[in-house]
Amino acid sequence: MRTRTFALTAVTSAVCGAALLGPAALPATAGVPVPDTPPDTRVGPAPGDVEDPAVSAEELLAEVRSCQQISRGKYRTDANRSKATVPVCGTTDAVFWKADMDIDCDGRKTKACNTKSDPYFQPQTAFQTSRGTPLDSARLPFVVVPAPGRIWDYRKSGLTGGSVVAVIHKGQVRYAVIGDTGPAGIIGEGSYALAQELSIDPHPTTGGAASGVTYIAFKDSRISPIESRAKAERRGEALARAFVGRG
Repeated sequence: MRTRTFALTAVTSAVCGAALLGPAALPATAGVPVPDTPPDTRVGPAPGDVEDPAVSAEELLAEVRSCQQISRGKYRTDANRSKATVPVCGTTDAVFWKADMDIDCDGRKTKACNTKSDPYFQPQTAFQTSRGTPLDSARLPFVVVPAPGRIWDYRKSGLTGGSVVAVIHKGQVRYAVIGDTGPAGIIGEGSYALAQELSIDPHPTTGGAASGVTYIAFKDSRISPIESRAKAERRGEALARAFVGRG
């Protein structure tokens, strides 16, 4: 993970950086397949039949309209934001936050994610594949959580690498996993591949979404292997159904 400004570089660890946020401008660059990432492409949530459609963004958002704050304070969305505005909220089965999306392009080096496309690129992620290699940000949809700190410790909320997260943006729902950690005081980041899934510009320095992204992380939902997109989507849809009372 990279830090969001050069000023943060000295105070964050190699695995606890985060991406810069900028205006959506440059076109996305496609990633390339890699041998240790399963070839399963996104199959989408199991839609069921006409009488049992997939869980919608509206259904999920209705469950997170009010916040029972579990974090000790609030997070900033970027390093250059002076005010912390984002709390982490809790329910019986999940935790959630509403923020922006900066782009994480760290991990496996690809045509999309490298030192040329991303000056903050780092060749590792906090969590690794089943083969012990860094995750591929260009191919795997994943969410970045803040490193454990005084505000909140994701581990105490039943979350870990591979936990399933429903991510909502402009009426779209996509299922991802927790794949990396960022600065302890900043929240709101997803991988290059997750941004693509949500029709957000995934460019690591000029892409992202300034607001309007909801992250719902399901407790005790870790999948294995972490790099299986299909498993994350199937598990995510099942958890979402239970979350909205349809499971």
